[in-house]
Amino acid sequence: MRLLLDTNALLWWRDGSLNLSQRVRDEIREPSNDILVSIASWWEITLKRAIGKLRFAEEFNDVMAEEGFSLLQISYSHLRSLDALPHPHRDPFDRMLIAQSVAENIPVATNDRTFATYGVTIVW
Repeated sequence: MRLLLDTNALLWWRDGSLNLSQRVRDEIREPSNDILVSIASWWEITLKRAIGKLRFAEEFNDVMAEEGFSLLQISYSHLRSLDALPHPHRDPFDRMLIAQSVAENIPVATNDRTFATYGVTIVW
């Protein structure tokens, strides 16, 4: 299975937080799964670190290598999907994750039920 982590799921995984569901933990640990992290999540983390809203001292490349996660870049098809999304989601980073999920037909590990209103398959 390919599974896109939302930013909170990524952070909770790295923190070992119990906020992350057992199902998502199991899916991340499953060696046959391809776990994806969007460049949009790293962008969000970078911005929140810069304004003091988030402490995350780890190097992004190190995290990706340690975890064996795949990086999902933003492509033209993602932008076309973003442009076609109905009613705006107030979080631009979540909106990009939704667009990537729709364009790639990838479920998202998120506890944000708003994703489902866009037809995204949620794993939680």
